[in-house]
Amino acid sequence: MNITAVILAGGQGRRINNADKGLIHVNNKPIIELVLEAIESQCSHVLINANRNIDIYETYNYPVICDTLNDFQGPLAGFYVAMIHSTTPLIITLPCDAPRVPKDLVERMERSMQEAKADIAVAHDGERLQPVYALLKTSLAASLHGFLNTGQRKIDRWYATQTVVEVDFSDVREDFKNINTIEQQQEIQREL
Repeated sequence: MNITAVILAGGQGRRINNADKGLIHVNNKPIIELVLEAIESQCSHVLINANRNIDIYETYNYPVICDTLNDFQGPLAGFYVAMIHSTTPLIITLPCDAPRVPKDLVERMERSMQEAKADIAVAHDGERLQPVYALLKTSLAASLHGFLNTGQRKIDRWYATQTVVEVDFSDVREDFKNINTIEQQQEIQREL
């Protein structure tokens, strides 16, 4: 598949004592390693979007790209920098703080995008949208750049300007559990 996976590790980790969530350990491994193991077989290329600890992320031997916007501007900033660095026509974004990844994430997203003739496919876990699990056409870079230049940062507002299909992942809802607190870290560690 000619798709680039983009692991979004560029956040501040404010809800977990400003920890770099991709480097938090679950069962003695940084979460980024678990995410990489899960996505590497599904994509032809991988990028890591990080804004700190770049030297550590570079040890995984994938290109590390930093946001072009300063001060941790959120996931859309990561989407944009990935679009302009990707050499593939599609990117699939996923967070660095959810150690499980659906085994067929890319396949289901790509199939749904093609069937709906959409520009963006977004995962839905059966209860709510998972907006950072998205398959996006890199040709949307100009649209996203324009949106970001207006000062807006809300994913749902940008999505509302695009052709989007929601992809049902209710059968693997647990795969979308992420870590925002020490308690969630401990809970996921028990489950894995």
